[in-house]
Amino acid sequence: MENALKIEFNNLLENASTGVLSADFLQVLAEKYPGEVIFSTSFSYEDQVVNHLIKNLDIDIFTLDTGRLFEQTYETWTSSRAFFKKNIKAYYPDPEALQKFVSENGPDSFYQSVENRKACCNIRKVQPLKKALQGYKVWITGLRSQHSAGRKEMPQLEWDPDHQIIKFHPILHWTTEQVADYVKTHQLPYNHLHKKGFVSIGCEPCTRAIKEGEDFRAGRWWWEDADKKECGLHVHQ
Repeated sequence: MENALKIEFNNLLENASTGVLSADFLQVLAEKYPGEVIFSTSFSYEDQVVNHLIKNLDIDIFTLDTGRLFEQTYETWTSSRAFFKKNIKAYYPDPEALQKFVSENGPDSFYQSVENRKACCNIRKVQPLKKALQGYKVWITGLRSQHSAGRKEMPQLEWDPDHQIIKFHPILHWTTEQVADYVKTHQLPYNHLHKKGFVSIGCEPCTRAIKEGEDFRAGRWWWEDADKKECGLHVHQ
């Protein structure tokens, strides 16, 4: 299965247009892999754009509820269900693993070390992600190259060996202005924290608004060095 899907990926890559792949490629994937394409949303500006692009396609949607999200994120989740009229599968941390981690380290141990923070991310995000992707062949994301320095050279279509899945980033090369304009033009529901200086929105205790001139990712895990700011969901090969 794994080798066969990787061969399919290589064929897709070979037949795909060179340069930037348009959002139309989402329909190609949905038709080629019916019922086997899934999109991961955190209800960010970017994810709302992708939600709109796929709303009439045979593509499932899921989100990871870490248990530490902002109330505004849950509000956006509710308004998105009503607007896009699609079910959104929810995945949660393993309760026993989470109970053990918090009991041994405390509820806010992620502030104490990078190791603790990554362990928390692993329980709340990475492990639930593995469950969410099971049975699917294509994973759609809302990643953009402006998100972080490590994503500048990321290809739009890639093979994810960790999850043995084809990965497509339809708006990878969109600018922040393009995303904001799309949300406004189509009157999409959005997380109102974006209007308060929150750019990249994750768990509440690990996210703050950024100041003028700060990097896009400055508001995430701001107490850590910039080169450590990944949670393990997206490991670029």
